[in-house]
Amino acid sequence: MPEDPRRILIVKLRATGDVVLATPVIENLKRRFPRARLAFLTEEASADVLRWNPMLDELIVLPLRRWGSLGILGSWREQARFYRNLRRKRFDLAIDLFGNPRSALLTRLTGAPHRVGYAFRVRRLAYTTVVTPPDRPQHEVLFHLEALEALDIPAAADRPHVAIPGTAEEKADRWLREHAPDARAVIGLNPGGGWAIKRWPPEYFGRLADALIDGYGVDVLILWGPGEEEIVAQVTGAMRNRPHVLPAATLAELGAFLKRCGLLVSNDSAPMHMAATLNVPTVGIFGPTDPRAQGPWGDGHGVVRKESVDCLGCNRTKCPIGNICMTTLEPGELLERVRAYIPVGIVGT
Repeated sequence: MPEDPRRILIVKLRATGDVVLATPVIENLKRRFPRARLAFLTEEASADVLRWNPMLDELIVLPLRRWGSLGILGSWREQARFYRNLRRKRFDLAIDLFGNPRSALLTRLTGAPHRVGYAFRVRRLAYTTVVTPPDRPQHEVLFHLEALEALDIPAAADRPHVAIPGTAEEKADRWLREHAPDARAVIGLNPGGGWAIKRWPPEYFGRLADALIDGYGVDVLILWGPGEEEIVAQVTGAMRNRPHVLPAATLAELGAFLKRCGLLVSNDSAPMHMAATLNVPTVGIFGPTDPRAQGPWGDGHGVVRKESVDCLGCNRTKCPIGNICMTTLEPGELLERVRAYIPVGIVGT
């Protein structure tokens, strides 16, 4: 690795929550190389959690959706142009924090003389410094920081960072003043996220929302993202009370609404990681994923699982036994765990 790299690229594709958990790498690189220009390459869906990061000099967005709409020939032309432009940036150091075939190829195509990535199958050949992942469960934050340790860069900071622009803050304030002006506290519920078997049943979220409204007099805000409208309809359809439903929002605006919640109860998802990063007390509901690796990072957060299920943390995307890790976790059980995180001063009946 060069003693004083002038241009550094971080590559992290796909899941927005994982991109959030990669942000401590930005801060540690900025501390070690304060004069370097830092760029981050990610996909469109995750761009807003990085767009206002004050430690980044450049955000490079991989336009996969646009390429998919151009047809084969148009797509290849656009990709070739993107790869050429990436190489022209003349990065001295490129760090691949994802390690799938596309991210390994992108890292190699930068032409950076120093390339760091993980020892995943043939992808390892794309890198000049190969990081061997540990054979024990490890949180994603620490997994990302291992790439820096391989370069002898101290990991002095391990807290993720999400910056919210003022326009998003103003939208959240206006909406809440109009729809929940007298709220004692707002508790966010996030019933969506990821693949289906990671989701606690929507009707259970509805029953939990009713219990919170009836028992604590709080306002409940149901969160959702693109394609999750039907999940929200199932939650509200299972309720006696009327909750608030998040208006259509960008990722940055979602962050602003999260900041105004006194608590978030969420499936393993990007909103869960964003809330924890924004210092919102967060309770994550887990089944097929492992909270040791994907749980809300930091102090003041909690995790709920159906501990009697033997196959917790299987990491499957489809379940052959009826998703019992989620369906047998009853709303009453979850409420008992959530009580400890309800904002101070809110007394239940």
